Amino acid sequence: MSRIYLVAFSLLFSFALQAQVSKIVTGKLIDQKTKYAVEEVSLALKNTATKATFVSETDDDGKFAFKNIPLGNYELHVTDKDYNDIVQKVELNEDHLSNFTFGTPITVGLKVSWLFNWGDRKIKTKSGKIYVQEHFWSHLLGKIILGIYGLCLLLVFFYSVLQLSLALAYVKNKRKKTVDLKPVFDPATTPKVTIQLPMYNELYVAERIIETISNFDYPSDKLQIQVLDDSTDETKDVIAKKVAEVAARGINIQHIHRVDRTGYKAGALDAAMDRVEGDFIAIFDADFIPDPDFLQKTMPYFQDEKIGVVQTRWGHINKDYSILTELQAFGLNGHFAIEQGGRNSAGHFINFNGTGGIWRKNCIEEAGGWEHDTLTEDLDLSYRAQIKGWKFKYLEDVIAPAELPITMSALKSQQHRWMKGGAECFVKMWKKLLFAKGVKLSDRVHGLSHLFNSSVFVFILIISMLSLVVLHIKDSFSDLNYVLQYMGVFIVSTIFLMYYYWNAYRDKTANTFASFIRFIGRFVQFLVVSMGLSLSNTVAVIEGYLGIKSSFVRTPKFNVLVKSEFKGNKYDKKSLSIINIAEGILMVTFGFTAINRIAFGDLGMAPFHLMLACGYGVIFFSTLKENRNSAH
Repeated sequence: MSRIYLVAFSLLFSFALQAQVSKIVTGKLIDQKTKYAVEEVSLALKNTATKATFVSETDDDGKFAFKNIPLGNYELHVTDKDYNDIVQKVELNEDHLSNFTFGTPITVGLKVSWLFNWGDRKIKTKSGKIYVQEHFWSHLLGKIILGIYGLCLLLVFFYSVLQLSLALAYVKNKRKKTVDLKPVFDPATTPKVTIQLPMYNELYVAERIIETISNFDYPSDKLQIQVLDDSTDETKDVIAKKVAEVAARGINIQHIHRVDRTGYKAGALDAAMDRVEGDFIAIFDADFIPDPDFLQKTMPYFQDEKIGVVQTRWGHINKDYSILTELQAFGLNGHFAIEQGGRNSAGHFINFNGTGGIWRKNCIEEAGGWEHDTLTEDLDLSYRAQIKGWKFKYLEDVIAPAELPITMSALKSQQHRWMKGGAECFVKMWKKLLFAKGVKLSDRVHGLSHLFNSSVFVFILIISMLSLVVLHIKDSFSDLNYVLQYMGVFIVSTIFLMYYYWNAYRDKTANTFASFIRFIGRFVQFLVVSMGLSLSNTVAVIEGYLGIKSSFVRTPKFNVLVKSEFKGNKYDKKSLSIINIAEGILMVTFGFTAINRIAFGDLGMAPFHLMLACGYGVIFFSTLKENRNSAH
């Protein structure tokens, strides 16, 4: 009987409490990330005993209010479709008859970011009930984007692994204790050599290269110089005068001037083949200053009848002109030490670099001669010759000094030609290389990678652009975050490339630690500028793959070693293009993203985005500065 009284008393007490109400229950919602008030968010206050539910919505200031709520135990829920639910327990008693206020603002988080707040899918069950899968299609898109992002990271990783293998081959070869016996130069038996100097409007350097070659220490009866001149301005008169001066000294030199520039540089080289007197052809661009004993150091290697090309390392006469030239030297040293040296020491295909090397005439003819259907005729002919069985010899210790572009416009012009030409060669040669008889599998792999090298800029651009979307995926779909964690392993690509460039670094001193610290700074600078060039280089690569033809735009030469000597260059055209504007937009985009993420404590991609912002900023502001200076 006493138990019945107890139950009845409890019910009466409960009804008494419910008869009493809290006139108003208030609080404020803020975004957990921005800490700003969130408006028009639906909430529900549920009684844990009776299951009675009261609803409200936040105003413009993020404030909400529930009126006339019976006393009791409640749970506050966020029922809004855009925000994650929260459970906030609250007990309303006699102390809250007039009001109850949540002491601190309640933080809520979006279910997905604005970029992925779409794509619900309705599913009808067998019982006829409609079930909604929130953000199904946007979640699927997120998976697809992560797949593309991961594939590009994998391809960059594969590229870095191949570069690492070349670096290891290079280091292994350098550590060999056996010294290769260098063939000896014999002026009595050395063959006749034709030196070709292809030029097009090289007003500032034409006389210098002709004078340099005329001073070569080589038997005069075994030397022919051809100046292949396609000039359309006063350069042709300067060349004619200089050639006449040199010829008057008894040197075998001819000025071959073309009016029709068909085939550009490749066309000029091909057109002069029937006037070549030597069995070997050395080629130098107009900005080179080879030493007088260049032929003495290189020609003896042709005693091996299988060698079709001897390529030397480029030097940099104006490396210290600016940070831009220093970074170019840093990158080119990697190519000429590790890529050329590593490939050659491992027996893989290398390429003639267009200048600073010598061809066996018979090798050119057997490979099909110079062709001008790509912008990198040197790379094209190199692979055709090596597929035919010819061997190339790379001499790292023989240096052919040359000039580096000193302006951003000149550098981008050079990069555009190299990147586009590389893509054109890949399209032209990949099948021939893949199915050629007698080529080792490792040579095929490294050869295809070599031809495909320029495409790494496409992957870098895709990775950088998708990284902006990946941040939204990270914010929206927690179940996909584990994928991003695994992708972090690809940071090792940077370590592989660091090892690659460290072994090519030529500014080392006896203090290895100090040298390494300087190297780290230069390596980061190089990566930053390379990232900044990814947009313009990607455009060039895509043009190459799509077969979009363009003229051979040669790199302007300046003939200056220090900034005080620079008086302008009429060939270095300045203009602000759509690409330049896009680079400025990307600078702002990546800079804002990095700062925004740092402000909210999300540091994962901040360094990457800061490097991209700095890279595009360097390219953009350098271009603006050059355009402004040229206008004055």
